[in-house]
Amino acid sequence: MSEGLHVAVAQCPADLMGGQARLEWLDKVLADHEGAMPDLVILPELFQCGYNIGDRISELAEGKAGVFSASVAALARAYGAAILYGYAERQGIRIFNAAQCIDKRGAVVGHHRKLVLPPGFEGDHFTPGRECQLFRFGEITIAILVCYDVEFPESLRHVALQGAELVIVPTALGAQWGVVSERLVPTRAFENGVFLCYANYCGTESGLNYYGGSCIVAPDGSDLARAGRGPALLDAHLNKAAVKEAQDRLPYLRDRLALPWI
Repeated sequence: MSEGLHVAVAQCPADLMGGQARLEWLDKVLADHEGAMPDLVILPELFQCGYNIGDRISELAEGKAGVFSASVAALARAYGAAILYGYAERQGIRIFNAAQCIDKRGAVVGHHRKLVLPPGFEGDHFTPGRECQLFRFGEITIAILVCYDVEFPESLRHVALQGAELVIVPTALGAQWGVVSERLVPTRAFENGVFLCYANYCGTESGLNYYGGSCIVAPDGSDLARAGRGPALLDAHLNKAAVKEAQDRLPYLRDRLALPWI
């Protein structure tokens, strides 16, 4: 890695039951991948346990260095690729809807707890996070947001102003919310001049239908890669220079200061 980053977004079948089945699916996807192995592989929200599993969240939640994390680290070392995935993180009596990035040496290099919990299931089971922490991966500065976080323009603007060049969003987007993938996500990339990787499920999980529509979006809002409704492994090479070009061309991050209410 120098001035760019080779990323892959894995759109996972939602009906894989249990963490072991999900690890086996990921192992097969990486083993079957043709060409150069990506630097970074990105998986959906709560990949570790599944999203639509109700009260089982409490049973399956684990710490940052849990059993599932150790298995992901082993895959990262085996394939020489960093892996970023969503999981239910337990800290004492609290559970967070979290995501973390494990590098090819097996070390955790990035972590995020979902900031905004939609009403219903998530609000009943999770504690919201309170901050965004950026991390460096090669020459690229990365921020993680989880699903609903990206639907607030303030979230993307916050991490972009801190210097994020790539924003990674594990998600569990239902089939009725396709506008988020098709329109909102490219808009967020465009209005901040950053790369955005959006990793969703496909298929059905316990009666919940997922939209698919995982994508890798350039800083000008154009798609570099986009999935349909089935399992997929998208990949793209991200050129760091494209961020500066986009932000110089449309200097929203600077010119916002001219707004009288800032």
